[in-house]
Amino acid sequence: MGTQKTLPADEVAEALQRVIDALARRHANTSDLVLLGIANGGVAVCQRVAAGLARALGRDVPHGVVNVAFHRDDLGRNPIPRVAHPTEIPVDLDDATVVLVDDVIFSGRTVRAAMEEVFANGRPAAIELAVLVDRGNRRLPIAPDCAGIVLETTPEQKVEVRLDNENPSRDTITISQPA
Repeated sequence: MGTQKTLPADEVAEALQRVIDALARRHANTSDLVLLGIANGGVAVCQRVAAGLARALGRDVPHGVVNVAFHRDDLGRNPIPRVAHPTEIPVDLDDATVVLVDDVIFSGRTVRAAMEEVFANGRPAAIELAVLVDRGNRRLPIAPDCAGIVLETTPEQKVEVRLDNENPSRDTITISQPA
């Protein structure tokens, strides 16, 4: 049996707030801002960040979903999941500032696939990356512009984010080590 460490809801809330604060500072005057959660893990994070950013900026921030399934470079090993959020982009991406939002960044491959999906839907002026957890161990030269929490992990460990938008007191981040 492997070992496991769980970060509680208050630490998850603090990490989410760090992401919101960083984006609010960076984009206080950005009029063409759009947040896109990377399906599936980034969708709930994006919803929370969009709500917090709307409060911080005093205006709604358009947000949607990008599905990376058709742009993954590992389709042979990881088939397209049966239940997935389709790409839903609420505004024209041409000349917009897009912030991709995800729960965890690991190798960078998912972010690369998300950028391909964004470019398949428009030509933004800029793309940034906001993640709840940066766990290191990148395989591609991709880094987040802001991260809620940075964890020291090994490639073998798993990091799982569970957000309960109905009851945030149940939010957790779990780091597990296989046996």
